[in-house]
Amino acid sequence: MSFKIRDTKNKANARYKTIYLSLDTIKKIDTIAAENNTSFNNIVVSMIEYCLEDEVNKNSVKE
Repeated sequence: MSFKIRDTKNKANARYKTIYLSLDTIKKIDTIAAENNTSFNNIVVSMIEYCLEDEVNKNSVKE
C-alpha cells in the first residue's frame, strides 16, 4: 500500500489533541505540506491513518 494524502473535503467528526514534535520533524512535515499544497495537519492525519491501516492489514495477514 502506498502512502496517499487524504482529501480534505470529506472531514470526519473530530477532536483536538496536542502533540509535541521535534523541530526537525516539523520542518519535514512542513516541506511535504508545501509540496502538496495542503496543511500541516492534513499531512499528519494522513500519515497516522496510513500507519493505522497498515498495522490493521499486517494483523489481518497474520491471522
